[in-house]
Order: sequence, then structure tokens, then C-alpha cells
Amino acid sequence: MSKSKSAAKRHKQSLKKRARNRHIRATVKTAVKEVRSAVEEAAADAGAVLSKAVSTIARAGSKGVLHKKTVARKVARLSKKVRKAAAGK
Repeated sequence: MSKSKSAAKRHKQSLKKRARNRHIRATVKTAVKEVRSAVEEAAADAGAVLSKAVSTIARAGSKGVLHKKTVARKVARLSKKVRKAAAGK
């Protein structure tokens, strides 16, 4: 248990931030999985799914949940998969 009021408040704030960050990370993982499954199924709307995923990943980066270089890497890898799948058709 925290000894001071300020420590108790910081703990409460950290729990809120942890919950928000976990939700955002889970949303990013889901978006990435959707893109990968669209590529594997050779779906025609893979580009639309990709743009939605990029938006989700960028939002996570802007909120500080993911590092900016992590965001760039994830977006680049997903874009590469979609481009490769489109070229293979």
C-alpha cells in the first residue's frame, strides 16, 4: 500500500494508463492479423484493410503506446506484404 496521497494517486493513474495501453496494443494486434489474413486469402480489399490498420497503428504511435520506429517498421512490413500479394495476382 502506498504511504502518501501522491503515491496513491500515481498508482491509480498508472493503472488507468496500463488499461488504456493494453486496449490499444490489442487493437493494433487485431488490425495486423486482419491484414495478414486478407493477404493469405488473396482478398481484393486488402488495400482497404491495410489503410485501416495503418491508421490504427499510427494512432497508437501518436498516443505514445508504440515507439515511432516500431510504428514505421510495422507499417512498412504490412505494406510490403500487401504489395507482394497484389503483384502475385
